[in-house]
Amino acid sequence: MTLDARTWTAPALPDLDQDAAAKLRRLIDGKAKPLGALGRLEELAVQLGAIQATTAPRAERATILLFAGDHGMVEDGVSAYPQAVTAAMVSTILDGRASINAFARTVGAEVRVIDAGVAADLPNHPNLQNAKVRPGTRSAVREPAMTAEECIQALSAGAEAANRAIIDGAEIIALGEMGIGNTAAASLLLHRLGPAPLEDCIGLGAGHDEKGLAGKHRALAAAVARWPGYGPFEVLRQFGGLEIAGMAGAALAAAAARRPVVVDGFISSAAILAAVRMQPDLLPYCIFAHGSAEKGHRLMLERLGARPLLDLGMRLGEGTGAALALPILKSAAAMVRDVASLAEVLGQA
Repeated sequence: MTLDARTWTAPALPDLDQDAAAKLRRLIDGKAKPLGALGRLEELAVQLGAIQATTAPRAERATILLFAGDHGMVEDGVSAYPQAVTAAMVSTILDGRASINAFARTVGAEVRVIDAGVAADLPNHPNLQNAKVRPGTRSAVREPAMTAEECIQALSAGAEAANRAIIDGAEIIALGEMGIGNTAAASLLLHRLGPAPLEDCIGLGAGHDEKGLAGKHRALAAAVARWPGYGPFEVLRQFGGLEIAGMAGAALAAAAARRPVVVDGFISSAAILAAVRMQPDLLPYCIFAHGSAEKGHRLMLERLGARPLLDLGMRLGEGTGAALALPILKSAAAMVRDVASLAEVLGQA
C-alpha cells in the first residue's frame, strides 16, 4: 500500500472503563483515611484503573521510549548548539551516563532509544532500535520538514516501538526525546495546533542568548509564512520532527493497548498535542509528568486542559520529568492494593 496522508488515519481507541472507575472510587473512598485525603493520587488511581480496565491498576513495569531525531531548521539558526550534539547525546544515553539513565535506574524503569532520524550513523547497541526514516528533517523554514510518506513512517515506527515494549511486559509507556532544534518544531506545532500567537510559543530552548532568540523568532516567522494551514497531520509533517511523530505514534499505540502514556515536557507534549488533534480520544490516556520551564509549555498544557503532576523548573527533555513522575503512579497503584479499608481497621479495634 502506498503511504500518503489519505491512507493514514489515527487508530480507534477503546473507551475508558467507567465501571472499573466507579468501583475504584468506592474502593478508595472506603480506605482507612478521610474522604479525598490523598487528593490527586486518588484521581490518578482511578485514571489508571479506567485505562487498564481493572480495579487493581498496575504501574510497576515502565518503559521510557526515547525518540531521537535531527532538525533541518538548525541550519537556519534556531538552536545555540550544532546538530552533532544529538548523536553525541544519544551515545551518552546508550552508555548509561545521561540524566535520564540516572533517574531511570533510581525509579526502576527501562530506557529504550529509538533512532527516528538522527543525522549520523549510530553503532549497534542492544538498547537502540534503528527506525531511521531519514537523516534529519528538512528545514521547515524553507520547505516541508517531511513528506507525507516520511511522516507516516515515523508515526508507524513509534507505534511499533510501543507495541514491542508492551509485548515485553511494559505496563506504563513513558515518552522522552533527544533532538537539537526540537523546541523550534514544538513551538510551531503549538502555534498552529494550540492555536496560540507565535511569540507566546517561542522560548530560549537549549541555551539561546537574546540575540539567538531574536534569530529564532525570525526563522519561525518565516516558517509560518511559508505554509498557512491548520490540519493536524499536515501541520505535523510541515513543521514537526521525526522524533515528535514517533512519540505521537507511540502514544496512540499505547492507548490502543490500554497502557497509560506518561508525557515528559514541552517536546513530548507537542507530540501529544498533534496526536490529540488527530485522535481526541487519546487525551484521557495521558498523564502529564511536569510543567517545563520552557516558554510555551504551560500554554500548551492549558490548550490540552492538562494538569502536570510535578513542577520542578526542569526543561531538559530526555524523558527526565516522565521518569520522576513514575513513583507517583506506583504509589497510586500501591494505595489501592495495600492500604487497609476502614471496615478492616474498625473490625480490628
